[in-house]
Amino acid sequence: MSTTLPSIEEITQLHHRLAPSQAAFDVVHRHCEIVARLAQDIARGNTTRVPDDPVSSESSVSFAPLVRKGDVDEELLRVGALLHDIGTYRVFDESSDGRVPGSIPRFDSKRYILHGLIGYRILLDEGYGEEVAAFARNHTGVGITRQEVVEQHLPLPPAEYLPTTVEQEIVMYADKFNSKSHPPACISVERQERRAARFGEGNLLRWHALVARYGVPDIEAVAREYHMPIK
Repeated sequence: MSTTLPSIEEITQLHHRLAPSQAAFDVVHRHCEIVARLAQDIARGNTTRVPDDPVSSESSVSFAPLVRKGDVDEELLRVGALLHDIGTYRVFDESSDGRVPGSIPRFDSKRYILHGLIGYRILLDEGYGEEVAAFARNHTGVGITRQEVVEQHLPLPPAEYLPTTVEQEIVMYADKFNSKSHPPACISVERQERRAARFGEGNLLRWHALVARYGVPDIEAVAREYHMPIK
């Protein structure tokens, strides 16, 4: 491994330092913890396979190979999961970031798509290196292609925002099963499929490929543990 990874304590301290309020910290840090839990389950194969998932052989996007025991660096996976959404602290609506007692932190919907790139730059500035920072850059949606940036006029520099390692891919996938909405919720595989379809056939094909590759983690167990509904 080329990068010295931060400790869990250092990661938590960074979350606290960047959070505009305790309420904002609670929303983002809890989500990252859940994603880390789900990512570990996925990496270890603790999932339910969906053999009939309609994966198209014509999909032009391929990520990392199938996960096999020993393929995944679980320490890097956990660090990446705990830091993947660090940029969201910079895209809260300034008028509703939880600093007013009793208020509910809400994100600025127009700027939210920037959170991955913002997080990437934060992590580089903090000295974590490309290996860690890329988790923030490459986790949005089911990955964003250069073509999608251009065709959808997304407010991002034209580039490929896709996972480049199996650890990044697993974190991106795990992220789709939990939402920072109010109230926070776990997301079913069916609901996420509908979400993916809204952004075009390429998005839907990538989602189907991920489900077929990794299976579906135990969302019900996480929902019970964190007292969240499943949408």
